[in-house]
Amino acid sequence: MSSEASARAQALSAASAREYRHARLIAIRDVLLSILAPLVLLALWELAARAGWIDQRLFTPPTKIVVQGAKMIGDGSLWKDLVPTVLRLLAGFVIGSIAGIVVGLLMGVSRVIRAAFGPMFTALYALPKIAILPLLLLIFGLTETPKVLSVAISVFFVLQINTLAGVVQIDGRILEAARAYRANGWKLFRFILLPAAIPSIFTGLQVAAGSGVIVITAVEFVASNTGLGYLIWNSWQLFQPAQMYVGLIVVSIIGALLTAVIVVLERALVPWRRANALRRKKNK
Repeated sequence: MSSEASARAQALSAASAREYRHARLIAIRDVLLSILAPLVLLALWELAARAGWIDQRLFTPPTKIVVQGAKMIGDGSLWKDLVPTVLRLLAGFVIGSIAGIVVGLLMGVSRVIRAAFGPMFTALYALPKIAILPLLLLIFGLTETPKVLSVAISVFFVLQINTLAGVVQIDGRILEAARAYRANGWKLFRFILLPAAIPSIFTGLQVAAGSGVIVITAVEFVASNTGLGYLIWNSWQLFQPAQMYVGLIVVSIIGALLTAVIVVLERALVPWRRANALRRKKNK
């Protein structure tokens, strides 16, 4: 009997090892594909530009974009536009995220607040956030405040909606059980509401990261003489496509880095979500 149990344990161990190797190979394949696909596209772009299949005046070859980027880093001109954009984006992102999470939680726990402000927020969410910029400029003038607030407003609505959804979807039986154990006020918030809403909050943060980058770039197009948005727009006006592409690439890198930071934080603060996703993938 013990030999059969030992053989069964060895078989399970071998199966687990094979499954682990298979999962590892798939992960390595995915990483390689994520690296090779952009490189292949860039190589095709370079080849098409060099061969004259596309107009180099409009589609600057990647090698020339890299040279232009290195030049802008070396003379410091890129940093003059990068730093203001990052500061505006981070300030607006933090302000909008905190406000959106707080309001979303309040609306989630209070039916009265939800009824009072829900329809209004729904209508305002549909309003293009860049359309609010002229009003902000009238109120605050040509200062940094309208730029930061434009990002904060766009981030606020995304976080408010996602946080509210995370609270509303909590099973009523869980809330009843919590109240039965006298989990009211801070305890209810700390141990029930916030943990249940955190996955939705992080989903909102990822969406808001892209939204914030779009808004700050658009705002800098029309209401700034510094920043990456200004760099892109000014380069287009002066017909300097290589410089324009540098600005576009740096903006995309900022968005990717901000999203990556949020993903890392999510994995650290919500480890069970990743475990559940892996379990569902395994069952498929």
